[in-house]
Amino acid sequence: MGIEIIFKIAAIGIVVAIIAQVLKQAGKDEIATLTTLAGLIVVLFMIVDMVSELFSTVQNLFNLY
Repeated sequence: MGIEIIFKIAAIGIVVAIIAQVLKQAGKDEIATLTTLAGLIVVLFMIVDMVSELFSTVQNLFNLY
């Protein structure tokens, strides 16, 4: 779970940026904003999952002693 999560986040960012630019060029600024927000929410869910796993690992580490 090391470097691949960074690549996933970067890929999501690139795809969302391209879609947002296409929508802005088409005059759909509101939908472009919603697309950007949706991409942000997806990335935040990925990060929350990783932080939850980190807290679980730290808790298990301190429960051993």
